Amino acid sequence: MNSRQDILDRVRSRLGRNPENAIAAGKEIDAWLARHPEGPRPAVRGDLVEVFCEKSRKLSSTVEAVASVADVPAAVARYLSSLQLAPSAVCWPQLAELPWAAAGIEVAARAAVDADLVGITGSFCAVAETGTLMLLSGPDTPATASLLPETHIAVVNASRVVPGMEEAWNLVRAERGELPRAVNFISGPSRTGDIEQTIVLGAHGPYRVHIVLVRGE
Repeated sequence: MNSRQDILDRVRSRLGRNPENAIAAGKEIDAWLARHPEGPRPAVRGDLVEVFCEKSRKLSSTVEAVASVADVPAAVARYLSSLQLAPSAVCWPQLAELPWAAAGIEVAARAAVDADLVGITGSFCAVAETGTLMLLSGPDTPATASLLPETHIAVVNASRVVPGMEEAWNLVRAERGELPRAVNFISGPSRTGDIEQTIVLGAHGPYRVHIVLVRGE
């Protein structure tokens, strides 16, 4: 028996849990969660997509809107060119079929390694209230693509912008059921104020976050 199992068994013992009452207890917990009301929260006013873009820019992210997914590679090429960055990147495997080569970008569909400078990802959804991206890890959505490269480019579908964190978690429960191995929330470039309370970007991850907002299919 490992330590984790030993601790959980002790908790179950103190709670009086056993195989005979476990199912009933689980149903009680599920029922409580289903009827539990949300606490007070500020209303998100206005167009959700516009609010998300405004909040993202305040977090030092940059945003470009495009009409369709097919326009994403050209938008990425423009962004890289504007910063004089090499047209080379890693991307999520689920984005591999986009016309990268036609836009002049060399893309490898795989997880990132320390030598990769640009990572391109999608997003599960985006939170308007805070300008935050929600990314779920998986075989086709490796977390390293958003964490290791200096520049993170995220593709966000406008239809996946939700008002707040509560709606984001509700969407995960509705569409996935079980949580993935990792859920990452990205609110602009990595930053720290540890040294003399001076904000420094890129301390623990990308120091650039660029969002390509897709308004249509």
